[in-house]
Amino acid sequence: MIALLLAPLLLPFALPALARRALARLTPATALWALTACALVCSGACVAALGALVLIGLLKLSVFAALGSLIHPLRTPSDLLVLPAAALATGALTLGAWTLARSAVRQARAFHAAHAEADRRPTAGDLCVVDSPHPDAYALPGRPHRIVVTTAMLRSLGPAEREALFAHERAHNRNGHHYFLAAAELAAHCHPALHATRATIRLAAERAADESAAAAVGDRRLLARAIARAALAGDARHLTRPDFAPAATTGPVPQRVAALLAPGDGRSNTTRWIALLLTVCALLPAAAATTGVVAFHHEVEVAQGEENR
Repeated sequence: MIALLLAPLLLPFALPALARRALARLTPATALWALTACALVCSGACVAALGALVLIGLLKLSVFAALGSLIHPLRTPSDLLVLPAAALATGALTLGAWTLARSAVRQARAFHAAHAEADRRPTAGDLCVVDSPHPDAYALPGRPHRIVVTTAMLRSLGPAEREALFAHERAHNRNGHHYFLAAAELAAHCHPALHATRATIRLAAERAADESAAAAVGDRRLLARAIARAALAGDARHLTRPDFAPAATTGPVPQRVAALLAPGDGRSNTTRWIALLLTVCALLPAAAATTGVVAFHHEVEVAQGEENR
């Protein structure tokens, strides 16, 4: 049982390298969906396993066993491992909950501040121009969706490059990429390995918006030039916006520009293998966590006298 509950805590360490491989081999939109789903499944399995370990540790103590209506404290074959594992699991869950709550408060404040700033500005359709000497542009989710761009960014780009940049941001809003980024942020607080996966998911969202904008504009070189110039001019340090509001200057811009100028081919050669590995990487932790929780429930029933060994 303990080994099953430890598996969901170890298996996600294989995900960051696999995520980078998946983004290189799958189309960006497919990689975005697959990686986000995999990260959420792994994070859920991790939380379930940690919660079960905490409960196992508590039910081995007489006081909590009595509260759980157990006839005797929970018995496990690996007593020397259980209490330290339960203590570590308690610390991990507490730390994760604290950092998640702190991040949620910070993101909510930034989101409301960004919307308040946008509401004070005149808009042209979904475009909101902010008078600022600091170049920046990003897609702001909400009702309605908006594209926020500073006057400094507008001055940094030519007319065609501006339209390409706007197409990129509209692709973010149209495809709901903020949901993927929020999910990646949530998963990152559940397991250390998912921090690195979060960065890959963010890059996948930018690459997906790049491809969508390139199709809309019809000129990949123009979009690549617009992104490169926006990144060189960009300065988001003085602008308040949430992390789940995607921007064209996010991520490793040289890698994105290279992908636009030389679109990858031959992806189909390993697509099935990558998809299979991602599925396995998601299902193994989930299956291990589920089996471990079921085994834990059985042991609790035995300790309650509802079953006999």
